[in-house]
Amino acid sequence: MFDVAKLEWTREPLACTLGAGRIEVVTKPHTDLWQRTYYHFQNDNAPILQMQTDERYFSFTVKTEFDTKHRFDQCGVVLYLDSGNWLKASIEYENAAYQHLGSVVTNHGYSDWATTVIPASVKSMWYRLSRREDDFCLECSEDGVRFSQMRVCHLWEGAGAVRFGVYACSPEDSSFKAVFTGMDVTECRWPAHDGQPPDKT
Repeated sequence: MFDVAKLEWTREPLACTLGAGRIEVVTKPHTDLWQRTYYHFQNDNAPILQMQTDERYFSFTVKTEFDTKHRFDQCGVVLYLDSGNWLKASIEYENAAYQHLGSVVTNHGYSDWATTVIPASVKSMWYRLSRREDDFCLECSEDGVRFSQMRVCHLWEGAGAVRFGVYACSPEDSSFKAVFTGMDVTECRWPAHDGQPPDKT
């Protein structure tokens, strides 16, 4: 069973409960993760609970459940090195009709955001974060069995020890409870590339 005691707070939430294989987080208002791109602001105060590893090949799986009702409320999986270098995947609430399932990758202080629109009625999602050296794969699943690729990405500062785990935040004046279960760290579920060989240099 995944040992929640191995996780450490980078920043603490408004309230939290840690149990055997279960984490409950109540978010603080006006908390977020974003760096510069398009919006030009820098937000780096979201609660983050992580563990550290120097393992170069692994997968981390987690189930999220949430009752978001306010714009931009979100929770999900995160790999946070420092304010300028991190990645996350989550569902970000927009309104009563729809929300955004997406991921953000931040390298050297600039974030990007890739999203797809899903119904606002979705209140649970599994995520799988996989590492192959300094490259990463983010996947999502509605049932924890069949995962779909969200993104393959590179972290310029991701070659050494990394910290990964979960986060939850409320960028505007709101708060909600996020529940994390089903956490597991396994051998890398992201297979090595089998196809076109690398270009010769």
